[in-house]
Amino acid sequence: MNINLKSRWDLARVPGSRWAIIGGPYLWLGVFFLLPFIIVAKISFAEAQISIPPYSAMVEWVGDTLTINLSRGSYVWLFSDTLYINAYWNSIKVAFFSTLFCLLIGYPMAYAIAKAPSYQQPTLLLLVLLPSWTSFLIRVYAWMGLLSNNGYINQLLMGLGLTDSSIQMMNTNFAVYIGVVYSYLPFMVLPLYANLSKHDGTLLEAASDLGARKIVSFFRITVPLSKNGIIAGSMLVFIPVVGEYVIPELLGGTQTTMIGKVLWQEFFDNRDWPVASALAAIMIMILIIPISIFQRYQQKELEAR
Repeated sequence: MNINLKSRWDLARVPGSRWAIIGGPYLWLGVFFLLPFIIVAKISFAEAQISIPPYSAMVEWVGDTLTINLSRGSYVWLFSDTLYINAYWNSIKVAFFSTLFCLLIGYPMAYAIAKAPSYQQPTLLLLVLLPSWTSFLIRVYAWMGLLSNNGYINQLLMGLGLTDSSIQMMNTNFAVYIGVVYSYLPFMVLPLYANLSKHDGTLLEAASDLGARKIVSFFRITVPLSKNGIIAGSMLVFIPVVGEYVIPELLGGTQTTMIGKVLWQEFFDNRDWPVASALAAIMIMILIIPISIFQRYQQKELEAR
C-alpha cells in the first residue's frame, strides 16, 4: 500500500505528467484520425488532373499572389448522380440489417456463454474467436465455394431432393449478408458476453421470489441491464460494415453497390481522387452521427452513476 502511494506521489511530481496522460488520447486521435481526415477533405475540394498527384493544388503562388483553389465540383457531382446516393443508402441498409442479424444471433450465444459454468467459458469464447485466426480473405473465398451454383450447399439441397436445380446465391444480397454476419459476429458476441457476465444474479432471484416468470425476468431485467453491451456490439459491427469492400466485391458481384466498392472504383479505376475523397469525407460524416450519439449516451450513463 505504501509503495502505491509513493508511486502516485512520484508520478504527480513529474513535470508535465498530467498533461502527458491527458494529451495521449488526443494525440492519437489527432495523428490517426484528424490529420488523415484533413488530408482527405483537402483533396475532395481539388479538381482531378492527369498529373502526379492526380489532383490540382489547393494553395499555389501565381506571380506574387498566393491563391487558394477550392472546388465544390466533386460534392455537386456526388449529389447529382443517383449512383452514389444509392451506394450510401445500400451501405447503411446492409450495415443496419447485418447489425440486427448479428444481434439476434449473437445475443443468445453470449447469454449461453455467460451462463455456462466458469470452467467452460474460456473454451466457448475460444470457439467464437477460432475462425478469426484464419485470414479474412480466405474465409470469404470459402463462402464463395459454399454458395456458388456448384457449391456444397446446392449439391446438398439437390442431393436431399429439396430442389431440382441449383439456387442462385452468389452475387446476391443474400450472399453479402451471409458473409458479413459470419465475419462480424464475434464483434457482437464479445461485448455482450463482457456485459452479461457481470450481471448481479440476485436480481433474477429476487424477481423469481416475487413470482416473475423467467421470460419476464429476462426481458425486464437482463435485457435492460445489457443495454451498454448491445450498443457497444452494434457500433463495432455497424461502423466497419458501412465501409466494407471485400465482401460485397467477392460475394455481391455487380448486384450489390456499397460505398466501399464505389470508393475503390473511383480511386483505382477512374483515378478521380477528388470524387473518391468527397465520398470518403461524407461517409465519415455519416459515421460520426452514431458515434456522437453513443458517446453522449455513455456520458449520461457516467453522470447518472
